[in-house]
Amino acid sequence: MQLKHGVISAVDHVQEPPDIWFTRVNSKWGDRVPRLDRQADRSDIWVIDGQQLPLSGAGSVGAMMPDRTIEPRTWADMPRAAWEPRARLEAMDRDGVDYSVLFPSVAGVAGENLNRIADPELELACIQAYNDWLIDEWGAASPRFVCQCLVPLSSIDAAIAEVRRSVARGHRGVIFPSIPMEIKALPHVNEPDWDPFWAAIAEANVPLVMPAGAPGPIQIPPDSSLSPRVADAFRAITRAASHVPVMVNFLLSRILLRHPTLRVVFAESALGWVAYLLEYTDHQFREDGVHTEGYELNPSGMFHRQGYVTGWYDRSGVRTRDIIGVDNIMWSTMFPQATSSYPDTKDFVTRSFEGVPQDEREKILYGNAAKLYSLN
Repeated sequence: MQLKHGVISAVDHVQEPPDIWFTRVNSKWGDRVPRLDRQADRSDIWVIDGQQLPLSGAGSVGAMMPDRTIEPRTWADMPRAAWEPRARLEAMDRDGVDYSVLFPSVAGVAGENLNRIADPELELACIQAYNDWLIDEWGAASPRFVCQCLVPLSSIDAAIAEVRRSVARGHRGVIFPSIPMEIKALPHVNEPDWDPFWAAIAEANVPLVMPAGAPGPIQIPPDSSLSPRVADAFRAITRAASHVPVMVNFLLSRILLRHPTLRVVFAESALGWVAYLLEYTDHQFREDGVHTEGYELNPSGMFHRQGYVTGWYDRSGVRTRDIIGVDNIMWSTMFPQATSSYPDTKDFVTRSFEGVPQDEREKILYGNAAKLYSLN
């Protein structure tokens, strides 16, 4: 494909405006829908069904702020490119990005904030409002925005129905919290109860996309003695590595063997640890005799056939691309979070891909994502 900049960002975030759920969800729910609440000190916080969300201020847009460690205190302070498609396109062109694969913010990176709504009817209404808003406002604004849907967790059947509805509307990926049984009373993710869900995603020819760190129990919280700046760094560093047990589970659970056409993205993963994990998992698979229990492929073989990871700064990860798999790596900017490469993505790419052959560089920077998301 011909691109102006030569980069598809496989992980970017939209900041949901405060009117989404008030305008798209039945008014019978009143202020139980996600909303901004003005505090006594004139700052804004996000509240869902009476519960405050763990967001700093009005949203997570540190890359666009004068000080990346300070988030906007009110919606009025929110940079326009965080929530408005036309301004986002301008920011993408400044940063050298052709396409942007979109993830939520207020809803939770995997929709987990909406999934925690106890009432299944309200949960579904809020998730459908987000999915429809993303298609109507971002997908319709430009084909450069790649929309991905969220799913309800009130039941597996409800999740399947929303996958089919959303893909029919134009969503190109299914965002999923990697440990749903930590959020709702559901079967373990390895149980065959989930097989119809994996099958529905595979049949729809879209990827299953699991952002790092969702849900929260898989992570170690920072100690309260840490300063806010150090605590934010701690969370950012450990979030990517929280994919380790998630990836190992998918490689050993036989989910990928039962569904050989299911493609899985371990998003926001970073890359350096992936080579270690694949090599180590293969070693244990062989030395512990796991290979004698009827696996058709070893763990790295399953990953190379069906798995993807994303980087955005990773010189060490790019250097181990022969182990991870050149066909299994995508690039991103993580816009507009504080850890984003914006507005210096071109410099990050130059540093990370020094000495990488052109054909491999093109696969990682845009070819793999274009193929995965069927971008022509």
